[in-house]
Amino acid sequence: AKCRLNAASVERIAHGFRWAEGPVWFGDGRYLLWSDIPNNRIMKWEEETGAVSVFRKPSDFANGNTRDRQGRLITCEHGGRRVTRTEYDGTISVIADRFEGKRLNSPNDVVVKSDGSIWFTDPPFGLLGNYEGRVAQQELPMHVYRVDTDSDAMTVVESEVSRPNGLCFSPDESKLYLVESGTSPRNVYVYDVTGGGKSLSNRRKLIDVGTGTPDGMRCDIDGNLWMGWGMGSAQVDGVNVYNPDGRLIGRINLPERCANVCFGGLHRNRLFMAASKSVYALYVNTQGVAGG
Repeated sequence: AKCRLNAASVERIAHGFRWAEGPVWFGDGRYLLWSDIPNNRIMKWEEETGAVSVFRKPSDFANGNTRDRQGRLITCEHGGRRVTRTEYDGTISVIADRFEGKRLNSPNDVVVKSDGSIWFTDPPFGLLGNYEGRVAQQELPMHVYRVDTDSDAMTVVESEVSRPNGLCFSPDESKLYLVESGTSPRNVYVYDVTGGGKSLSNRRKLIDVGTGTPDGMRCDIDGNLWMGWGMGSAQVDGVNVYNPDGRLIGRINLPERCANVCFGGLHRNRLFMAASKSVYALYVNTQGVAGG
């Protein structure tokens, strides 16, 4: 399907952050949350009023966010080196902070599959300095993990990617997309989801990104990938849209590098873009996949 962008202009809905990441939409409350990593907080924007407030501070240098299939917030924390779930009463439960007795690096981005399993990437960005985390020793390789929420079993689904970053499933969950950010150029891979939906196979390169810097991404209902892009250059900052074959079919130019996106609004047809010091929104003529 073609990428259909409305003529409606991009709106800057919030500003004044150091590094905006991990946007997630709460349709039941009509609000958006996102991480402001160096400021150690999670922010909130209300669709009805446009009010911006602090949702959580300190956030333990939270980065990627999503919701589980019960609607609870799932968060990757650089500082705590863990993935957490915010329960309905506001208490925080730890989903994962160790593997085989060793501390995780700095969980980066996270998605939840329809079976409830939680898939997240664990590069070491939060260990490299005291700006987006805390300087610490890396104890584990850079894995992509799956947590089975029925058994709490944690497995490595990818171990050979350098600094795994953004990830998302295709609409039917038969494919997983993953950004490798530790190589030059960066890579965007696609895998087949196999083993009863619990493992990955047949890794292949989907996109030749050249000098581009893909980061976080989400799928629309047509299977197109909406991907945060850029590294501080006006030619590339914004969002790139690729069809399932990896062909560039659309682009949203932004005045800042975009780290991550999510779909929201009453019809899941509003794209929210966490872009450095600001958050932007744009109505699009498609819808985000449920569960993103």
